[in-house]
Amino acid sequence: MTDDAVPDLRASDADRERVAEVLRDALAEGRLDMHEFEERLDALYKARTYGELAPLTRDLPTAGTAAHPAPVSFTKSPAESGSWASRIVGGMGSSSGGIAILSGFERKGRWTVPKRFNCFAFMGGGEIDLREANFADHEVEINCVAVMGGVQVIVPPGVEVVVRGIGIMGGFEHPRDDGPPEPGAPRVIIGGLAFWGGVGVERKVTRAERKRLKEQRKSLREGREERRDRGY
Repeated sequence: MTDDAVPDLRASDADRERVAEVLRDALAEGRLDMHEFEERLDALYKARTYGELAPLTRDLPTAGTAAHPAPVSFTKSPAESGSWASRIVGGMGSSSGGIAILSGFERKGRWTVPKRFNCFAFMGGGEIDLREANFADHEVEINCVAVMGGVQVIVPPGVEVVVRGIGIMGGFEHPRDDGPPEPGAPRVIIGGLAFWGGVGVERKVTRAERKRLKEQRKSLREGREERRDRGY
């Protein structure tokens, strides 16, 4: 799939960060001056679709090219750079389940999601964070039973999520749609039962990516304030 074929698809935070990286490289190499860099960065954080992102790097080379400018591929995924492939490790998961009875459980950071992860929350809560996780298979299933309790599942952008849970005086939340799944990304199926409870599913970038975005916005804001103070 080419960028021209998907101009109306919604871009994710990971897409914007990839573009920001190209712009930072262009500034460091002298291809953009500070004014051009800040203009494009400002447009970047306002962009909502691939079509709005594409013009920002159309005249810039991507990483690893030297002479001929080329547009950034916004459909380029962690799998294409090797990261998704390296995160689907096969074998057994490092944790097969979680239980919270009048208490809580967490699975986050670097861990391996098994082909089937079972969790149970009774008047308690659990958090299952997949943003930095490895996966035992290309398709994994998370089975949640929440009775007067709740479970929160956090997935990174690009991962396909299928919600099949049943809610009885409770509910299963569907994540926002960030466009098609990235090639090579795992498929996460979330099922189970919520009775007087809930299972939430949301997409978030990793903490490291969020920190980079925050620092970039701070740098842009400080640059604007400095120019204003100098009367530019």
